[in-house]
Amino acid sequence: MTDQLQGEPPVLILVAIQDLVNLASCIRIAKNFGVMDVRLVQPECPIDHYRIEGVAHNTADLLERMTIHDSLDEAFADLTHVVALTGRERTAKRTTLRPREAAAELVERSRVGRVGILAGREAHGLQNEELDRCAQLVTISANPDYSSLNLAQAWAVMAHELWVARGGDSIPLKAPRHAAGPATHEQLEALFQDWEGALTAIQFFKKRDPELVMRGFREVIFRADPDGREATLLRAIGLEVGHYMRRAGLLPPRPRDSAAGTPVEPAGTAVDPPPSVDGP
Repeated sequence: MTDQLQGEPPVLILVAIQDLVNLASCIRIAKNFGVMDVRLVQPECPIDHYRIEGVAHNTADLLERMTIHDSLDEAFADLTHVVALTGRERTAKRTTLRPREAAAELVERSRVGRVGILAGREAHGLQNEELDRCAQLVTISANPDYSSLNLAQAWAVMAHELWVARGGDSIPLKAPRHAAGPATHEQLEALFQDWEGALTAIQFFKKRDPELVMRGFREVIFRADPDGREATLLRAIGLEVGHYMRRAGLLPPRPRDSAAGTPVEPAGTAVDPPPSVDGP
């Protein structure tokens, strides 16, 4: 599926990461959105792959590729365009983008060279000299009174925008495991008959016109457009009303055909139970 995406995924560069759980969260998010190259610059927490996988399950393949660098220059060496995630507005005149427009530009630039996203230092964010090495800044719009995001949260917003910009939303949703075809005319008519029998049994028509009620009921069902499994389930619910009332002694037992020994239903009630209803 991911071969349908546009451009190439960016590199994630994390500077002076301090908390292993934050790192693991960033790793998990990276794999969630197809970023498979993570570079750490002077990490300040022990890099324990076993503990990271305890938070970011099934990321061993990404961890095997992850590299550690002594400087930003080393981590940036093969990249042609890098943007920095920052939560603070800068006084110096810098090109600052929102995640969506930054993602679109990164996708375009990734067609001709490798691109990267710089983030890090949970306590104080990126330093000015680190920002100076980046072509653009990216700031996430948030409540001005409380705009600071956790490192992993900010990366999640940016990673999702990149995924969408690369065409990730075009990947179709999975179909139901047991997809059912549309309900047939026969199934729907059986449903209507059994529900009419159920409503008769509970004396719903005592002060109502059965024809008008059932016309409205049909309209509801037609508008819902149930598939075959759903129609079978609805029919079973209607049938169970009559079964319950007989078990509770609220209706007389069904008469039996003397020759065949099978139940004979009065008009307006169900004769045969519907087929079994599968689970979803």
